[in-house]
Amino acid sequence: MDTLNGDSKLLRIFIGEIDKLGHQPLYEAILFAARKQGMAGCTVLRGIMSFGAGTVVHTAKWIDISQDLPIVVEIVDKEEKINAFMPVLHEMMQKAGCGGLITIEKAQVLYYRH
Repeated sequence: MDTLNGDSKLLRIFIGEIDKLGHQPLYEAILFAARKQGMAGCTVLRGIMSFGAGTVVHTAKWIDISQDLPIVVEIVDKEEKINAFMPVLHEMMQKAGCGGLITIEKAQVLYYRH
């Protein structure tokens, strides 16, 4: 039986495609850090349009205007594992020196198998 089924948390990280941690894209660094930490799953999604605190519109419609498409990293796991990952994520975001948004939501896992 898999222990992830039932109540879990969804950690959602909103960043820009050009955000970097050293020479590595930040979204890639987050995914590999989550994998190293043994998180149940992580998905990186590229958006086609967004705006955030700076109110600048980022869009794939004007390729020459916006090279910084929105990226959403989603991680699902038990609350204690999400909480243990937060200091790692916070340090990565600080080192990258980027803006962004991090949310945590309740997630009911109905199916999860290796």
